[in-house]
Amino acid sequence: MSKVVLQCEGLSRVYEDGDRSVTVLRGVDLTLLAGEKIAVVGGSGSGKSTLLNLLGGLDNPSSGRVLMSGKDLSKLDERALCQLRNSQLGFVYQFHHLLPEFDARENVAMPLLIGGTVRKEAWLIAEAMLERVGMAHRLAHRPAHLSGGERQRVAIARALVARPDCVLLDEPTGNLDPTSAGQVLDLIDELGQEEASFVVVTHDPAIAAHMNRTLELRDGILQELM
Repeated sequence: MSKVVLQCEGLSRVYEDGDRSVTVLRGVDLTLLAGEKIAVVGGSGSGKSTLLNLLGGLDNPSSGRVLMSGKDLSKLDERALCQLRNSQLGFVYQFHHLLPEFDARENVAMPLLIGGTVRKEAWLIAEAMLERVGMAHRLAHRPAHLSGGERQRVAIARALVARPDCVLLDEPTGNLDPTSAGQVLDLIDELGQEEASFVVVTHDPAIAAHMNRTLELRDGILQELM
């Protein structure tokens, strides 16, 4: 039986907007198994990014809970939550969020350094991961000198460098041209076979088609598409 990596139960999120309440998520249940790749689709404003933030412990649910490897994120203090995010979760966003003052190797090594890995070892691990994503020739280049596709490759390398159990991706190809988007998708396919489970929020049917399962978020309810 496959290991349950990430799970949410009865997840709801309500925002207060002046004198009214806006319900974005309504009792969402989700189970992600080891090695599984899931796409979450839905219209603009359907709550896809909100769901991803809750799964990653970046926001708190109004009700329900999120479990990461059996740990209830709401029960963890800020330090423990940061440690869990650093070691067990990887994040890739539509905008790469690389640190502009650091080169590709330094950006990818950052999660390892934060986790206590010595610099020399962190750099070697980062270099190996960048080689795997086809960026070995751009180690010393800062984000401003990389193309959009190259930046996303570096962002994916950074997300995977600590070998997390789960990687959360929010529209990872949304700002890329078709060729670069295809390369990033191939990379996710390749690395996903051995590195981690994936939850990909997307509006792109091509990405959803590459996942094991596709779920749709509509009116705050998450349902599996057949």
